[in-house]
Parts: sequence; structure tokens; C-alpha cells
Amino acid sequence: MKNLQKIIRNFHKAKVLVVGDLILDEYIWGDVQRISPEAPVPVVWAKNRSYVPGGTANVAGNIRALDAQTCLLGVIGRDQNSKVLLAELKKRKVNTSGIFVEDSRHTTVKTRIIAGHQQVVRVDWEHTHPLSKALNCRIIKFIEKNIAKFDALIIEDYGKGVINVSLLERLIELAKEHKKIITVDPKEDNFQYYRGVTSITPNRKELENAIRNLKIRDTANRFKVNNDRLFRDAEVDSAARQIMEYLELESLLVTLGEQGMKLFEPGGRIAHIPTVAQEVFDVSGAGDTVISTFTLALCSGASKLEAAYIANYAAGIVVGKVGTAVTNRRELLERIR
Repeated sequence: MKNLQKIIRNFHKAKVLVVGDLILDEYIWGDVQRISPEAPVPVVWAKNRSYVPGGTANVAGNIRALDAQTCLLGVIGRDQNSKVLLAELKKRKVNTSGIFVEDSRHTTVKTRIIAGHQQVVRVDWEHTHPLSKALNCRIIKFIEKNIAKFDALIIEDYGKGVINVSLLERLIELAKEHKKIITVDPKEDNFQYYRGVTSITPNRKELENAIRNLKIRDTANRFKVNNDRLFRDAEVDSAARQIMEYLELESLLVTLGEQGMKLFEPGGRIAHIPTVAQEVFDVSGAGDTVISTFTLALCSGASKLEAAYIANYAAGIVVGKVGTAVTNRRELLERIR
């Protein structure tokens, strides 16, 4: 435990480049007192509205809350929501020099209506078409110019169009060339392009879909399961091992919700880390907290196992908060104690 605490106290030395899909999380807070006469739905009496950086922006927010330095790289539209997102990032002292504007896109917004502590509905505004070739080149040039400044690179793929094959290939090539830690919060459609990264952090469902899409040694045929259930533990272990080998990863960290996490390393090493969550109010953004904390710990000299334990503690804190939330070093140290 003393070693984990020492690692966390070194977070402030880390510098991380975060690349991916930027999202603005909007929350409308209120109460429900009646059902609508127009349809069988609750009427929410709205009392307050708040905004939080979401998606890749939430990863950067997590890193800053843990006292490390970060630069955010992504794309927004030229609209009012982009101004709100940039203002929220400025409050959190996130470096936004890598954010590019594309006139043909919306800034992605997820609006959640909360009645009491319960989410009633979510409304998404987004564009998911691929980036233009010119904009993709500008992003790659930014990375080429700045990658030497960072200890690690996080790729956050939310499937909104920023993460694409040519960007991934060049990004991973540069990170390996400069000997940088590179971690990925993956989308199953792009798994085959994550070869050679330090670690990926899929959840159980993403792992299941990836094993089918990759079709490794006909593995997909051995994992034909009904759509109404997720992988069992033995299936998680087998799928993770094969993806590890196929993608030549240094590690793979699977998040399993209330069952905690499993860390897979070369040589067949598997560590099951039980959840430490005391209460679960909202899992929004928990995956962002996991990859942020896991990466910071690796930057601060942690082993993969130590980093996974620290990430598990951090996730246990944020799921006990309502909405897209972050934790900080003080909360993390107290929870570990």
C-alpha cells in the first residue's frame, strides 16, 4: 500500500497526450411529480443545468484532477456547444492547443435528464462521419511536432469519426519510435489496428464483440453465445489471451463492472482485482477514469498490476458519484488507506 501511495504522489510529474472524440455532457436536473397527460412518460420539473467535459475530454479532466499535465487532441464544431466545452476545459486547466474546428460537424453533445438521482432519458447530438483528409493530416502533424514532450499517449475511441486507420497507424508508429507508453480505450471495430500498444482497456462486451470481429483462429466459432448474456469468466480469459497474443500487447485490462477487473500479461499471467466500490450511483465515465489512472500510474513507475489496482480504486470512487465525475489524489489516497 505504501508503494501505491508513493506512485500516486508522483502523478504530478506525468505529461499525457489524449487523442480522440470530444463530447460535451449536459445534465438537466429536476424532479418528477406526475405523469404527462400527453403520453405515459414522466414530467420532469427542471431546476438546474450543468455541463461537464465528456468522452476524451473527460479523460483529460481526470488527468488534471489527479494533478498531472495533459494536452487534448480532437475535433469540435463551430457552434455554441463548442464554446461551452472549451470554457469547461479552461476551468479545469486543460491544454486545448490540439483541438481543431471543423465547420461541417456538430460538437458532440449528450444531454441527460436526471430526476432525483435517476437518469430518465438521454439525447445525443453528433456527427460520426470520418474526418477530412486535410484535417487528418493536420492532426498527424501536431502529433509529430509535439509527441516528444509527453510520457504517454491515450487513444479514446468513441466511434465518432476522429480515430481512423491512417491516424492510428501513424500515431502508434510515432509512440513506439519515441518509446512512449500508449494505452487505448477501444472500439471493437478498430481492434486489429491496436497492434503493439502498451495496453488496451475493453469492457466485457467490447471484448466479446472484438473476438467475433477479429475471427482469430476461428475463435469466433467457439464463442457463439446467445445475445442475452455476456461472456462467462472462462470465455473472458480465453478471449483476452488470444487478443493479447494476436495484437502483441504488453497487457490487457478488462473491466467487469461489479466483478471488478482482470489484468492479463504475457506468459499467461492473470490477476483478478475485485471491485472496491462502496456505492454505485452512476457508471458514466468510469472507463475514462480507469484508463486515465492506469496510464498515470505507468508513467509514475508502477508495474501493470500496481497500475490496475490504483485504477480499480479510482473507478470505485467515481461510480459513487452522480453524473460524469472525476476523482483526485486526496480521495484516492484516502480510499487506499
